[in-house]
Amino acid sequence: MGWSQLWQRKPVEALAEEAIPEALRLRRALGAPQLVFLGVGAIVGAGIFSTAGTAAAGGEHHVGAGPALVVSFLLVAVACGLAGLCYAELAALAPVSGSAYTYAYATLGELAAWIIGWDLILEYAIGNVAVAISWSDYFQSLLAGLGWEWPAWLGTDYRSAAAAARELADWIAQGKDVSALPLPTQHKAAALAEAPRWWGIPVVFNLPAVLIVALITWVLVRGIRESSAFNTGMVLVKLAVLGLFLAVGAWHVDPDNWTPFMPNGWTGVGHAAAIVFFAYIGFDAVSTAAEETREPQRNLPKGILGSLLVCTLLYVAVGLVLTGMVRWDRLSHVADPLAMAFEERGVAWARGVMALGAVVATASVLLVFQLGQPRIFFCMARDGLLPPWAARVHPRYRTPHVTTVLTGAAVAGVAAVTHIDEMVELCNIGTLFAFVVVALGVLVLRCLEPERPRPFRTPWVPWVPLGALGTCLWLMLQLPARTWVRFGLWLAVGLLIYLAYGRHRSRWRAAVAAESAAVPRLERGPR
Repeated sequence: MGWSQLWQRKPVEALAEEAIPEALRLRRALGAPQLVFLGVGAIVGAGIFSTAGTAAAGGEHHVGAGPALVVSFLLVAVACGLAGLCYAELAALAPVSGSAYTYAYATLGELAAWIIGWDLILEYAIGNVAVAISWSDYFQSLLAGLGWEWPAWLGTDYRSAAAAARELADWIAQGKDVSALPLPTQHKAAALAEAPRWWGIPVVFNLPAVLIVALITWVLVRGIRESSAFNTGMVLVKLAVLGLFLAVGAWHVDPDNWTPFMPNGWTGVGHAAAIVFFAYIGFDAVSTAAEETREPQRNLPKGILGSLLVCTLLYVAVGLVLTGMVRWDRLSHVADPLAMAFEERGVAWARGVMALGAVVATASVLLVFQLGQPRIFFCMARDGLLPPWAARVHPRYRTPHVTTVLTGAAVAGVAAVTHIDEMVELCNIGTLFAFVVVALGVLVLRCLEPERPRPFRTPWVPWVPLGALGTCLWLMLQLPARTWVRFGLWLAVGLLIYLAYGRHRSRWRAAVAAESAAVPRLERGPR
């Protein structure tokens, strides 16, 4: 088998629903409104409710944007808008599950499709880990507001607890007032002292993150229509909560907190943009539901672009109010910045409502991310690049139940023991890489098949795809070197799996080889 065959493209016609066996098809049940709600469900929450604090204040390996967080949001909105137009064209052209994996197969070939599919597994799974950790923090804040303290050793990971304990020790050594230390840090620092020990090792893990992932997994196995209805209800609650944050928080804004507006210059804005990019990745999850969408050529572009449009102004408004309520440098390592902002301003009742809304809101993010990843896994298995058991469809619910359960177990296990910051960075680089591939796919297919009918056409080609390429590559360069190393190792492992398994079992290349072998026999005629 020649290496050139690894770049063989799968024709768009082969991606049509009619080309998929009935037993391996999913149920079409979603319209444009449900797709917009799916997009908003993933977009609003993944960043605002978890990463805005770190983006504003900075972390161990990057500086923050400060109040210029809103500039970071606008920069990312431009990048995602350009990528969203590219997604819309390919989603309407190939309306089956798989998202960027499917598009790469049709435009860049099988090896590129494998690489992006393996990348998307990282994007969605790791993204869900980050949001599960954030959900756990909000859940614990809600319980604290109701007067019940969740055990610290069951609500965080070991490294976060150890870092908080070191920070607490430093404050005490410097003679600082411990009560001035953020409450989340104090709570995590108590985990090591309270934890039971097995063979001298403290037992510290994030139980709420495990429980919410298990619940979401069960809902997703039950069916796409049920999952969509569950998501719509949660999105309505989420938007109401953010409206409350803006209405109440605006009265507690101190304009002095916006000075200096850009404390770390454009370096801080760029690093923050790379972090808050996590807040926008929901729109590409819409494309993973293509095979479960009615009239996908019309409804998918509406869902992708509509969800982006709804969210950008809301993000800017929330960013302004958040950095106006709390000085930006107090938001470091805070996974629930909105609830913390009310806590800092002494608005106890609003803090409790915010925590309740965030518990519901981040659950909708979990649902959409968890919906997307198993469908990537499912499509790769349906094409023969992964084992056939991963392509099974539930006979009653018509969902990819095997990959859904497998993903849920993996996400729950990782969320129990990891820190939110490193998960966000890995998710972001995976998503940006997917956007780069989609933009390349639009350019390549326009060159190779310019006359092909396109239900939705990306405007101003090649400038829009080139703009998406440039902005996404720039955002990737803002991420820390250690994130690039981890990403490279993940892709290397995936390439080894493909070379050892996937390339020998590709159904599409096997069909092409069988057809090619049949042609000489027909030309020779019967013996």
